Formats: sequence, C-alpha cells, structure tokens
Amino acid sequence: MMSLIGLWESVREFIATGGDVLYFVAAALFLMWVLMVERYWYLTSVFPKVRKQIIADWDARTDTTSWYAHRIRDTWISQASDSLSARMLIIKTLVAMCPLIGLLGTVTGMIGVFENMATQGTGNPRLMAAGISMATIPTMAGMVAALSGLFFSSRLEAKLKIQREQLIDSLPHH
Repeated sequence: MMSLIGLWESVREFIATGGDVLYFVAAALFLMWVLMVERYWYLTSVFPKVRKQIIADWDARTDTTSWYAHRIRDTWISQASDSLSARMLIIKTLVAMCPLIGLLGTVTGMIGVFENMATQGTGNPRLMAAGISMATIPTMAGMVAALSGLFFSSRLEAKLKIQREQLIDSLPHH
C-alpha cells in the first residue's frame, strides 16, 4: 500500500513539474494501450475461431472453382482482414499524436517562461531554467509514449498481416 502511495506521489510530482498537458499525454497513452491490448486479445482469442469458421465454410462448399466462388472467397478474406485491422488507424494516430501533444506542452511552457521574463525581467536565470525545464518535460513524455506505442503497434501490425496471409493460404482456390 505504501509503495502505491509513493508511486502516486512520484506521478503527481512529475505532472506538477511538466504541467497539465501531461494529463493529455497520459490520456492518449492510456487509450492507445487499451486499443492495442484489445487487438492482441482479438488476435489470440477471437480470430482463431473466426478463421476456423471461414475455413470450414469454404471446405463445405461444393463449388470452389467458379468465378462466383472466388468472389465469395475474396469477400470472406476481405471481411476477416477488415476485422483484423480494425482500430489500427486509431492506434497509429495516437502514436503520432503523443509527441505533438508533448510539443504543445513545450510551446505553452515556453510562452510562460517568456511571460515571466517580460514581467520580472531577464535577470533571474534560476527562474528561466526552471521554466525551460518545465517546458521540455512534456516533449520527453510525449516521445516516450510514442516510442512505446510505435514498437508494439508495428509488432501488432506484422502479426495481423501474418494472420491474414495464413488465412489466404488456408483457402485454396483450384
């Protein structure tokens, strides 16, 4: 329990040093990871059943050589491919947005630094250094969030492509 309180205090201090924009980075990161975990779950738990059903339906067909049969096969593959790649565009967008949200925090933090310099003068380097430090933390947080998402979304996309290709190979056309 004490370790959780200590962890929460660390997170609060980090957000206090980086500003409120870090809440937006955290929200984007949370949503991105929820969607990626959902895609991994679909890939490992749901899609194998869908794949088996499609293969069983194809094997049950008496006509697998006509033009119509090939269109039905293509439709089933397309539907399975769409269900595999669902929400991947949102994940990629969130990965791309994380550094941009962090950059927004940097810009707003630098505006605050310049406002302080204008009102209090440029003679206090400690005030400037603290403001610049506060301004760069959101960019760092956005980059770290994007890097974690980039690696796993690329892996996920590769796995989805492999599953799609395996489905295509499992539905022979004569």
